[in-house]
Amino acid sequence: VQLQAFGGGLVQAGDSLRLSCAASGRTFMGSTGWFRQAPGKDREFVAAINWNSGNTGYADSVKGRSTISRDKNKVTVFLHMNELKPEDTAVYYCCASKDPFPPRSTYNPHYWGQGTQVTVSS
Repeated sequence: VQLQAFGGGLVQAGDSLRLSCAASGRTFMGSTGWFRQAPGKDREFVAAINWNSGNTGYADSVKGRSTISRDKNKVTVFLHMNELKPEDTAVYYCCASKDPFPPRSTYNPHYWGQGTQVTVSS
């Protein structure tokens, strides 16, 4: 599975942004999701969606102001983020897993896309 992310950029606090990630290759996936990594910090889970059922999960830091969705026909996953904050600044990585979501324990994707930078100015 190859993943390519789009949609990052420079925005102001309070703005909205939609990230997209298109999958190609052998596109059987149990789930897809997004992680992010801020400067000097570890990569952290943001959101994920079960490819078949559409069940979703979010990190507490984005819950209530973010929505993950997928277009099964276009094999694309989206992350729509509202009320962006400076602490949302990070490189965002889309990912995919052979396993469904939610996982039995920790969500560990098998495939990663290149990152897309999101910068939120105050």
